[in-house]
Amino acid sequence: MSKSTHEIEVEIRNPEGLHMRPAMQFVDLANSFDSDISVSHQDVSVDAKSIMQMTMLAATCGTRLKITATGADAGQAIQALQDLVENKFSDDPEAAVSEKEG
Repeated sequence: MSKSTHEIEVEIRNPEGLHMRPAMQFVDLANSFDSDISVSHQDVSVDAKSIMQMTMLAATCGTRLKITATGADAGQAIQALQDLVENKFSDDPEAAVSEKEG
């Protein structure tokens, strides 16, 4: 398999920003991929698979982050992390859908 690099810019939209719970969700999801994944904001770039490094970003609501993944599953990793951020780190997206339908 060839290694590819994918990159995307996302905006933190949840009102509390990237505090410990959503940062842990992000790290857990990043760790489910084999690719090397980094997140950067301004001049700070951190390992997306490290909770300590992710909290160093101090990303508040409205912060734009650049996510870069390099590896065989980089495209899937970028898409999954983008979805997580765009869904505002929702704990249970299916429950949200059920509420709308009911």
